[in-house]
Amino acid sequence: MSFSGRLRASFATGLLLVTPLAVTLFVLQFVFVRTAGLLNPVVQATRLTNYTGNVEVVAQLLAAVCIAAGITLLGYLASWSVGKRLFGGVERAIRLVPLVRTVYFGVRQVSESLVQRSAGYETVVLVEFPRKGVYAIGFVTNDGPAAASEATDEELYNVFLPHSPNPTAGKLVFVPTSDVYEVDMSVRRALSLLVTTGLSVDDVDELPPGVAE
Repeated sequence: MSFSGRLRASFATGLLLVTPLAVTLFVLQFVFVRTAGLLNPVVQATRLTNYTGNVEVVAQLLAAVCIAAGITLLGYLASWSVGKRLFGGVERAIRLVPLVRTVYFGVRQVSESLVQRSAGYETVVLVEFPRKGVYAIGFVTNDGPAAASEATDEELYNVFLPHSPNPTAGKLVFVPTSDVYEVDMSVRRALSLLVTTGLSVDDVDELPPGVAE
């Protein structure tokens, strides 16, 4: 191998070693900046820096622990009858506000579906979207509405197409059953692929025959 060829090969090898580390650092920095932006108002409101020797990072970690403890406490209270009545009353109040209830219950249903395996997101599929020849990951949530099936004269599936990297947002599409490709992939792997914008592609099972060709 010539000297220039060795240089190119060494550069390519070094690039393969550095790129994953650079991407990891970029993602960690992005997460840290976003998290700090969410925690700073809590730190300022509670003046936690007064108890951490004015070390802001420690105050942010303490704020994160307090928020996690508060969320855990809410979940614990919600499992008791008193908590169920309390949160039930809050949800009944939310139902009275048209726009708020649409957003709240829509996000809640999607979140529950992503967390609970029994909530309906059991089947991972591929559909051609946004155009023919391009495949998007989706979750079959139910059979299509009868009115839609009658209008199209086809048997349809309700398919939720989550956005990447935020799978709690997405589009609901009605897809003919013949145009839905079932994938031998767990919901967890599909979500991992979406959240990492494809960086965890090695964890993805094989696509159905003919789809990737």
